[in-house]
Amino acid sequence: MISDNNQSYNQDENVKMNWIQASSEFSKLGQSYVLVTILGVAGSTPRNSGTKMVVTANSSFDTIGGGHLEHKAIKHAKALLQTADKTNQNSQQIEHFNLGSQLGQCCGGSASLLFECFAANTINIVLFGAGHVGQALIPILAGLPCKVTWVDNREEQFPANVAQYHNVTKLLSENPEEEVKHFPANSLYIVMTHNHQLDFDISFEIVKREDFHYLGLIASDTKWRRFNQRFTHREVSQDVIDRINCPIGLSQVPGKLPMEVAISVAGEIVQNYQSLLPQITKGAHSTANGVHSKEVKSLIAQAQQKATVL
Repeated sequence: MISDNNQSYNQDENVKMNWIQASSEFSKLGQSYVLVTILGVAGSTPRNSGTKMVVTANSSFDTIGGGHLEHKAIKHAKALLQTADKTNQNSQQIEHFNLGSQLGQCCGGSASLLFECFAANTINIVLFGAGHVGQALIPILAGLPCKVTWVDNREEQFPANVAQYHNVTKLLSENPEEEVKHFPANSLYIVMTHNHQLDFDISFEIVKREDFHYLGLIASDTKWRRFNQRFTHREVSQDVIDRINCPIGLSQVPGKLPMEVAISVAGEIVQNYQSLLPQITKGAHSTANGVHSKEVKSLIAQAQQKATVL
């Protein structure tokens, strides 16, 4: 598993990872990256049109030929990443480079590069409980473009294959309710532990923050009535209580088997996190579908006019 946030790269990993694997990996992890493509070449160049590489804040994968062309491309890509981290916006640019022999790139040709910057995914899902439903739910959540934290206080409940899910982090905690304060605002919380009191303690910590995007609680009608009363006695406002999804899951997906409940919950999660996407990609709609073919020639011409001599 790769973790760009932890800078856990080494030269061997970079050699093994090509641009296809890297882009797929970072998409799964929800981390920002830039896909660099040689869009067009003229004269002698290190690599041909269509050659690609991936650039992250801390490393790069594959190559567009090395030398000053690649050095400049990486520098430009990292500048795009810094902007993406501040704005959460995807972007696309075409830049033109002349390969001059005076700076060591003796090819003498020119290249137009397409930079496609993919902003980090900031959707966070927190699942409390590693019981039968939690174990059925995790493989579904792992297939979504989200970061998932799976919390429980029982080591033996976590399956041995958790590590195969690249966007899932296992969190073993003696006091799961104390972990709530560490998660970012607008997180989506799913509470389904093995203990009613623990469910209440976790839920109470979440509602106290009032900055959750979604809180789903697994409960019977009786359990929910009791929780509602206890929240009220602890002076949680009714407006906040009304934001709790309980019973959890879509009513259109009935069933009590773990997988049936998991599918119902996953459907509700997808329904809720979709409303976050416009906030995350605000301002990126004009570039979300790529550069139209009719625009390519004019963009290349504009890039050539401001060409960087290497």
